Amino acid sequence: MMISQRKSIYCSIKYLCLLCLFVYMQAAAAGMDGDSLFFIENYTKSEYQIQMRDGIKLFTAIYSPKDSSDKYPILILRTPYDVRPYGAQMDFPFNKIGLHPEFLREKFIFVFQDVRGRFMSEGNFRHMTPFVENKQTAKDVDESSDAYDTIDWLIKNLKNHNGRAGLWGISYPGFYASCAAINAHPALKCVSPQAPIGDWYYDDVHHHGALALPIIELIAAMGLPRYDLTKEWLNGYNFKSADGYSFYMNLEPLRRVKEKYFGDSIAFWNEVVNHPDYDEYWQKLNILPHLKNITPAVMVVGGWYDAEDLYGTFKTYKNIEINNPETANTLVIGPWIHGGWARTDGSFLGNVSFGMETAVFYRDSIELPFFKYYLKDKGLLNLPEAIMFMTGKNEWKKFDKWPPDNAKQEKLYLHANSRLDFNPPQSNEPLFDEYISDPSKPVPYTEDIFRGMTKEYMTDDQRFAARRPDVLVYATETLNEDITIAGPLTARLKVSTTGSDADWIVKLVDVYPVEAPDNPKTRAGRRMSEYQQMVRSEIIRGRYRKSYENPEPFKPGKIEEVNLELQDILHCFKKGHKIMVQIQSTWFPLFDLNPQKYVKNIYKAKSSDFIKAFHRVYHGPEEESFIEISILK
Repeated sequence: MMISQRKSIYCSIKYLCLLCLFVYMQAAAAGMDGDSLFFIENYTKSEYQIQMRDGIKLFTAIYSPKDSSDKYPILILRTPYDVRPYGAQMDFPFNKIGLHPEFLREKFIFVFQDVRGRFMSEGNFRHMTPFVENKQTAKDVDESSDAYDTIDWLIKNLKNHNGRAGLWGISYPGFYASCAAINAHPALKCVSPQAPIGDWYYDDVHHHGALALPIIELIAAMGLPRYDLTKEWLNGYNFKSADGYSFYMNLEPLRRVKEKYFGDSIAFWNEVVNHPDYDEYWQKLNILPHLKNITPAVMVVGGWYDAEDLYGTFKTYKNIEINNPETANTLVIGPWIHGGWARTDGSFLGNVSFGMETAVFYRDSIELPFFKYYLKDKGLLNLPEAIMFMTGKNEWKKFDKWPPDNAKQEKLYLHANSRLDFNPPQSNEPLFDEYISDPSKPVPYTEDIFRGMTKEYMTDDQRFAARRPDVLVYATETLNEDITIAGPLTARLKVSTTGSDADWIVKLVDVYPVEAPDNPKTRAGRRMSEYQQMVRSEIIRGRYRKSYENPEPFKPGKIEEVNLELQDILHCFKKGHKIMVQIQSTWFPLFDLNPQKYVKNIYKAKSSDFIKAFHRVYHGPEEESFIEISILK
């Protein structure tokens, strides 16, 4: 080789090295990581307004691999939360959309769409768009038809796809994923609703009729003008106070929300106020009865510590399972907060350690293989019916059925003297426990200071609550063997009140032994010795004890039955621990305050309607109160 040729090659290599170094230095200066750089180097962006059958156009951003030598599957996210950035800017929002960066290297055609009426899409936005059962004309549209029309356009207009599409989403986008699975487009091969909203009367907005107060901030943010793209949509109202307890105490009663902040600017808040009961308005927003005729493979994902949409997760899985017995339908539940499998490593929550990076395992060993298998025919997929993380013992478990068949139903009875036992109460025991519930001094849901909702409360130490006189506490003796509870939990209480309405909160708690050591995740100033870890909890507004559609006041002093579904569980109460149940009537500001004097609409209650009341929980042989559980054998 000539010296001049060698010199030329050397200069070219040197130039390329310097160019690469320059690009990486520019990326580093811009705060760009390796994933973002890979994305920019290997993908192109295009934007479209895709027309639906009724003529409305939905804004859609598409990121396609530059390599045209192969065909790629289409992976779709439909969201009401915007698909920024708009325009030419290339930015793949990993954390925002909840997608593992490894998907980039596997290479899909990524499609992000503003649902109708949100941000850059045309049309009118409706919360939890009602499903149209029998579509007769082009005007009969819903989220199922919009997903179908979107996929149809993509298949017909994109050039480098392999004819297959998948769709996923977390929380509200999980609802859109559920909708897409109904009467799905033939190209839609798999769907993953993750923490999907199922029925908004039991997810997010309410829990068994009680209002989740932090939802007010989301309602405010989603009521902003959808074309205001100059600021992040979550930065709506400036509520100023960082202390949720004092902020919401000053806001109660809830009629002040409109007076102080919203006026008539937030239409959805007005709907919430005008529909306190589970009437036709809410029933139309329930997607669960319509989860039929589902042909794509489904993987429902959720977290044991999801404070928002655990109800929707389990109900979505169960309804798909019942109505579509031939459909591949897998349930994955880990020790995660809402969306925690996508945005954390899943190794701990609050003071509780799970002993491994559970979310990393899910993303690498479950989620990515699921989409690769159904969209690319790559790898083997040996997913069982359910993959569940057993908290307490910190182990992944596989089940061929959920709830598992090998679980025996038992009852944990409340007894006098704060006892909890598998044996029913005897005739010589006192008949009830009593406490005063005062709406002006509600039981806090956490020791920490938050305005919104701390996710850590789901595993918080409950000793601060157990020490209050308005919280009843029942505990077993120290366990001499492991007890694993698996499947649904239901609290069946016999109660009375001197008022005419009341809320009932039931918490299942794992009490650690005295010698329990701190772990690397234990926060400063906290100790795991005798730690009272909340495992499961739920609230019911007492007026709905018989019917969510037709509320009924309590008759003062009359013993009534209150049944409360606490959702499923897979938790091992280890040898040396205790099982505890706590019962209270305020849980603030996680949920709004019950006046305890029956009024037709609590959202319109006056300050004078809020009263103290004596509440009783009965546990005599004639009026038993207990928790229904299933123990894994």
